Amino acid sequence: MTRIACLHTVASNVPVFDAALRDSGLVGVELSHTVRADLLAAAEKAGGMTPAIALQTGEALRALCADADAVLLTCSTVGPAAEEVAPTASVPMLRVDAALAREAVSNGGKVVVLCAVQTTVEPTRRLFEKAAQATGAKIEMRLVADAWDAFKGGDPSRYLSLIARAADEASGDGGACVALAQASMAGAARLSTVGRPPLNSPMAGLKAAAEAAAKGAAVQAGLRVR
Repeated sequence: MTRIACLHTVASNVPVFDAALRDSGLVGVELSHTVRADLLAAAEKAGGMTPAIALQTGEALRALCADADAVLLTCSTVGPAAEEVAPTASVPMLRVDAALAREAVSNGGKVVVLCAVQTTVEPTRRLFEKAAQATGAKIEMRLVADAWDAFKGGDPSRYLSLIARAADEASGDGGACVALAQASMAGAARLSTVGRPPLNSPMAGLKAAAEAAAKGAAVQAGLRVR
């Protein structure tokens, strides 16, 4: 059994990732969930990541390594913390949107990246632009107006509807690919009706984490044989 530990900053992402696992076709994968809403709340209050928030996120990620074969950070706002911790982590450490970025830019062209939270725009931009260097894709960031207010106001239907509408507009504007940057946006992919369905991070992230865990296990097995 491959154990993937997920660190979330919104509790509603727990069922989103459970559903993504069921739909992924992955076999022998088990998820565990830890929710740290305080990390996102602190980042929103500060206007983005700070060294203190990065440190707290890193500590939370390291704590999950003991009982996991891979750790997946599902929040785009604090996502860079996973990259800081990864080189010294005892198991593979991934940010969920990294796999999404690689998939979105794979065919080049115009990639429209939708965000619902202002604090995630810049870290997401940097991630996607870095991935785009390999393919020449052109990245356009768009913040979906009023979406996060709907989410925080307890109206998930309006939240997803606003995102789906923005995805349709992005496809209509010539976007070769539309990517939903935040895991909480995944449900909007089913509501989009224009162009190809938007890409979402839970599915891409889980597959990447499972692959990384398998590679890590193979390396450890090889070391034991030696």
